Amino acid sequence: MRVAIGWIAVGGSILIACFWAFWGGIEAFHEGWYNRSIWANVALTLAQYLSPMALFVMAAAASVKWRAVGATFHLGLAVFAFYFFHGGARMMLFTVLPLIVLPLLLLAACYWFGRPQPQRLALWLVVALPLLTAVVCGAAPAWRVAQRVDDGNYGMRRIAGNGVELTWAPEGPGWPERGGADWFEAAHACSYLEQDGKTLAATPQNIWRLPTADESVRSMVRHGRNAGGVLDPKAPMKASYPTQPDKETPLWNPHSMIIYWWTGTELNGDHALRVTYNGFVNEFPKTVRMGDFSYRCVRP
Repeated sequence: MRVAIGWIAVGGSILIACFWAFWGGIEAFHEGWYNRSIWANVALTLAQYLSPMALFVMAAAASVKWRAVGATFHLGLAVFAFYFFHGGARMMLFTVLPLIVLPLLLLAACYWFGRPQPQRLALWLVVALPLLTAVVCGAAPAWRVAQRVDDGNYGMRRIAGNGVELTWAPEGPGWPERGGADWFEAAHACSYLEQDGKTLAATPQNIWRLPTADESVRSMVRHGRNAGGVLDPKAPMKASYPTQPDKETPLWNPHSMIIYWWTGTELNGDHALRVTYNGFVNEFPKTVRMGDFSYRCVRP
C-alpha cells in the first residue's frame, strides 16, 4: 500500500513539474531571450521560466530520498503559496487553493506515508522527464529566436505591403524602449509627437496616431517579408497569416522586452485591442500597465 501511495506522489510530482517545464520551455522564448548577452538570456531562463520546474523536481527528489525532509518541504511550499498568492476570495477559491495549495498538501501527505520503490527509478523519472519536456518544448521556439532578423535600424521606417503603407515612429517617445504605458498615455503621446517622431510638443500636433488592429496585422513581418496577415472583419480578434510573424525589424526590436503593442482600435470606452509580435490580437482594458506592453505611433 505504501509503495502505491509513494508512486502516486511521484506521478503527481512528475505531472506538475512537466507542466512547468512545458510552460517554461515555451515562454522563455516567447517573452524572454531578448538580451544581447547569451549568458543574460540563460540566467533569465533559469531564474524566471525554469525555476518552478526545478523547485518541484528538487522537492520530489528530496521526498524520494529523504521522506520527512521532502514532505516538510512540500508543506512549506503550500504555506508559502497560500500567503504569497493571497488575493480576493474568487482567486483563492478557483485558482490558488485548487491548483497550488491543495496539490502541494496532497503531495506532502503522500510522500509522508508513501515509499516509492525502487527508489533509484523514482529519482531518475522525477528528474529526467521534466528536463526532457523542457528541451522538447523549447527546441522549436529556440530555433525560431535564433533565426530572427535584426538590421539594427530602430529609426523611422516606411513600411509598405499587404494594402498598407505607413511611417512608423523611431525609437523614442513614439516608440518607447520600456513598457508600462496604458492606452490613454499611448494615444496621448502619439497625438503630441512632432513631425520628426523624436520629441513631444507642448500642444497636440495630431500628426501621429496609434495604428489600427487591421493595420498592425497587415504590417507584420517575418525575415524581412510581409507575413500576409488578414484580420477577419466579422471577428476583430481573429487574424490569419500565411507566414507566422515574429519579433523582427523593421517593425519590432528583437532586443526589447516589449512583446505587446496597443492599437487605436477601441471596442468601447474601457477596452481596446492589442497585438502581439507573433500576430495575435486580444482585447484588454485600456488602463492596463505592463512592463512588456508598449506602443509604436504611425502616420500616413
